Amino acid sequence: MREDIEFDAEGVTLRGWFYRPDDASGELPCIILTHGFSCTKEMGLEPFADAFTAAGFACVVYDHRGFGASDTAPGKPRQEIDPWDQVHDTQHAITYAQGRADVDASRIGVWGSSYAGGNAFVVAAIDRRVKAVCGQVPAVAGRRTFETNVPKEYWQMAWDGQAADRLARARGDAPAMISVVTADPTVPAVMPTPDAYEFFSAYEGTAWRNEVTLRSTELGYEAGEFLKFVAPTPLLMVLAEDDNVVTPSEWAKEAFDTAAEPKRLVWMPGGHFDAYTGEGFKVSSGAALEFFLEHLAAKVPASV
Repeated sequence: MREDIEFDAEGVTLRGWFYRPDDASGELPCIILTHGFSCTKEMGLEPFADAFTAAGFACVVYDHRGFGASDTAPGKPRQEIDPWDQVHDTQHAITYAQGRADVDASRIGVWGSSYAGGNAFVVAAIDRRVKAVCGQVPAVAGRRTFETNVPKEYWQMAWDGQAADRLARARGDAPAMISVVTADPTVPAVMPTPDAYEFFSAYEGTAWRNEVTLRSTELGYEAGEFLKFVAPTPLLMVLAEDDNVVTPSEWAKEAFDTAAEPKRLVWMPGGHFDAYTGEGFKVSSGAALEFFLEHLAAKVPASV
């Protein structure tokens, strides 16, 4: 059973879906699911929520502020990715779930994919309401990704463009925008790889838009630094063997190594976007389901 929901995030209305098993009764463990860079909830999250719900979990799936069906904060444009806003919105989603009579507030898990995989680890590190966290093909190294993907001779051009955009916005101009993906290598894009274009272009004509504000690309977010603070919350990281889109898997593995136990690392075949279909989905969803069943299925004693 899936119902449309909306909840308040300190003045911003976020919208999404609440899943619960058809034959469920009583208070259920609940998993919060969030998507990656510029994505909406319709872009591959439903099969994960279906798998979790079939195993007895409730699920909250929602759009980040400024994207899809969710509203935008006053004074901010749509299509702007502020990682800390997204982290806080996940915390608001936890609060929403805990306020429902059909959710066990002591058994909340967070699952995030790609950019939101990094967000999920940050949330788990700062919010002890999270009892288990899974980051799938997570983005964990913002500066390193920029310095690797953008030739050094263009760094200053990028910084100058960001500075000019801030001045223009202060004057009241519309924010500068940049494409998320492109089939034309001469067009700047956040993710200019062919596999990224193949994945995202399948959703053209939906709520997804192939643009984010230029400010969304500013440096300063290093989600991987928070992995060392997640413990004692159980942590699962699912990596793709051939991921080179957001964070190459070897970098994510380095971040995983800084985390304390309890933790688990699972490898899936294919690249970054193979997590959502076929064998990649089978491995990624199966690993997450096994992990959440282990850490959320049993009731937490009242004394804990």
